[in-house]
Amino acid sequence: MEKSRMTDTSVEARLTSVFRDVFDDDTIVIHPAMTAKDIDGWDSLTHVRLMLTVERKLNIRISAHEMASLKSVGDLTRLVEVKLAGSSVR
Repeated sequence: MEKSRMTDTSVEARLTSVFRDVFDDDTIVIHPAMTAKDIDGWDSLTHVRLMLTVERKLNIRISAHEMASLKSVGDLTRLVEVKLAGSSVR
């Protein structure tokens, strides 16, 4: 694996930091099966804020279609990994 490519653990660590920042909760520990139902305050407005913060902090772009297709933190993690690797997601 190339050094410039992030590992799954590194992506999860960075996403954990974003989640903690957006939800103002330093106790959040994300996991692949986690959904909006698992975090108090994760509504549609917070989801948009979360996605914008992920884009800004990880220097990636997420389309509206990609955002709408996300069903779990695992989906988000995989999308971020693909974006950071420079591939397109279908």
